[in-house]
Amino acid sequence: MGGNSYFKKKMDRSTLPAMNEDYRERNYWDKRFESEESYDWFADFRAFRHLLREDLQENHQILMLGCGNSLLSEHLYKEGFKHITNIDYSHVVIEKMQKKCVNLSEMTWKVMDILDMSFDPVTFDIVLEKGTLDALLVNEKDPWQLSGEGEQMIDTVLKQISAVLKPGGKFISITFSQPHFRKPLYTRERYNWSVQTKTFGEMFHFFYFSMTKGEPLTDEEKNEERKRETNLKSNNTPTVYLKSDDSEDFLCGIDF
Repeated sequence: MGGNSYFKKKMDRSTLPAMNEDYRERNYWDKRFESEESYDWFADFRAFRHLLREDLQENHQILMLGCGNSLLSEHLYKEGFKHITNIDYSHVVIEKMQKKCVNLSEMTWKVMDILDMSFDPVTFDIVLEKGTLDALLVNEKDPWQLSGEGEQMIDTVLKQISAVLKPGGKFISITFSQPHFRKPLYTRERYNWSVQTKTFGEMFHFFYFSMTKGEPLTDEEKNEERKRETNLKSNNTPTVYLKSDDSEDFLCGIDF
């Protein structure tokens, strides 16, 4: 484990896609979930448990985006956070997880695409994602400036998240994407939330973003948003291309 007990052991290479672009394909996930029992991206629950316990209360209604076959919801349930709605667009994994967690009766599972959620507004106290947005953005070649498609997808998801959050509720995003890349996507006045960033991990750092609905951005963040919007319009941001053949090691951030 490379001296760090928080990280998962090396995964079964037979589940890896031919290209990272396949992480966007439902058929890839359906096939993978048929044989894979569980997998947790980046780091397991122990690495960021202390951060979640600061933000979650036992009576909170929690929405887990792109739940997959992660153990995160089960860990939270055993910690006393039982009102969890798990969604994933793979019917294969939702059916498997429903059967696996049948005794965790207060937790629910729904087949739903995060790009087209159907929840009523102001429903959840917490919306949580861990690696889901990273997979959504896996096609992007320039971390400084997303493609038009990437910008639209993220905006679509974040507007829906903001809509389903209760006042004072929080959107929690756990990612390997560094704050100078990811924070600008979250720091927009139209989402009506504040943005805080925390770091966790021992040998390798991961990032825990917490957005609180109804709290304002700082003046500095508002100014940065305006600058970013100007740069997007003028296409005047630096370009740093990523390799298109990156392996899942890159997506996970670490692989032992």
